[in-house]
Amino acid sequence: MNFLAHIYLSGDNEQVKIGNFMADSIKGKKYLKYPGDLQKGIILHRAIDYYTDTHPIFKQSTQRLFPIYGHYSGIIVDIFYDHFLAANWNQYSKIPLRDYTEQFYKLLESNFEILPVKVKNFLPYMVSDNWLLSYAEIDGIEKVLSGMNRRTGRKSNMNLAVKELKLYYEEFEEEFESFFEEIIEFSDIKIEEIEVI
Repeated sequence: MNFLAHIYLSGDNEQVKIGNFMADSIKGKKYLKYPGDLQKGIILHRAIDYYTDTHPIFKQSTQRLFPIYGHYSGIIVDIFYDHFLAANWNQYSKIPLRDYTEQFYKLLESNFEILPVKVKNFLPYMVSDNWLLSYAEIDGIEKVLSGMNRRTGRKSNMNLAVKELKLYYEEFEEEFESFFEEIIEFSDIKIEEIEVI
């Protein structure tokens, strides 16, 4: 799961959303220095990642890409799944995607001081290019994948994966829909289960 799905799966608690969003920049037990709901978001993010990476449907999606993209396949499928969430957003939320993303950017800006340095550095680009909204279009996914390819020193060739997205669009979309039903249920239960200090 990439940014949009992680935010969506956080429910309505704003601090849980922020914690989930910034979780990749919090290593090990460093999450313990944050207040309770931020901790909850970080723990939820890690649980979602583990659930996703070990799920047979997600594995099925990654196996389609593995012969070409190797260990980058999972990252690519994360981004593909965010595309299908964004493209079919009205099935999952009553709030239009443009409004939802703007509200989330405002939330991050009003909590800027608590964000890790890494997040503070990329946030202006995320907002100005509206990454979350751009996921709804294949062109937006291509830009995201191109940016990630640059960050791997152009070793991953992720920028080319839009070809497979177009080629197997229906298969990926069907897998996403089946998987996302299950992860919504998983996340709802997990939010209630997580206990923080």
